[in-house]
Amino acid sequence: MTIFPNAKINIGLNIVNKRSDGFHDIETVFYPVRLFDTLEFFPNGKNEDSLELVGIKIPDDGKKNLVIRALEILRQDFQIPFLDIKLKKNIPFGAGLGGGSADAVFFLKALNDEFSLGIQKETLKQKAAILGSDCAFFIENYPSFASGRGEIFTPACRIDEKYNIVVIKPAFEISTAFAYSKVKARKPETDLFEDFKKQPPEWKTLIKNDFEEFLFPFYPELETLKKGLYESGAVYASLTGSGSALFGIFDSQPVLKPEIQALRVL
Repeated sequence: MTIFPNAKINIGLNIVNKRSDGFHDIETVFYPVRLFDTLEFFPNGKNEDSLELVGIKIPDDGKKNLVIRALEILRQDFQIPFLDIKLKKNIPFGAGLGGGSADAVFFLKALNDEFSLGIQKETLKQKAAILGSDCAFFIENYPSFASGRGEIFTPACRIDEKYNIVVIKPAFEISTAFAYSKVKARKPETDLFEDFKKQPPEWKTLIKNDFEEFLFPFYPELETLKKGLYESGAVYASLTGSGSALFGIFDSQPVLKPEIQALRVL
């Protein structure tokens, strides 16, 4: 079976509160975009699983790949044969694009379908939430206002089709742990859910990503790239999530500055 997990961007990100469990309460809009990994799997008739990683090289951080962790979660309750798995990475990591989360959750859904496990959607969301705060979003994979740790969802509208989304990724990554160690929680000044209902040209003065204030001094290139997106004609531009990728929304077919085009991944 072959599936195509997609990336997401964060349109706005408010760090609302630091919780007693060490996590943060946030407000954001998760928005799926057409940047895909490729994940293939099939039973291998052996006594162990195999995972082949191709495409963008993922550094070994000593942790199990989220795809394997997803499989292990389902095996706690279901008998699933050993698998050969091949993951082609096109979605950059450490970028705030949710690629690892998407791979794991699309795999959960595909295993449920392929082996007729009969897991209901709400249960899948609970299992996805075990893997990471943003993972449950990919069960529905629909534009959503997210709150809590990022696991409480309210459906949001789609952006008008006349707008084009461009995603760029510089040559470095930002770890989630580092980003959250620098950001400060505070009460949002505006209502993100209501502001998102307005048109992208209005977002520039209304919707922000709290990480920009704290990460741009550490990574000045990010602020330069954001300005480059606006200089290329974006009506709105922002960092996505806590990673190093940025996106721009354009009201026509974009003509990007060469230094922006060189970093384009979508």
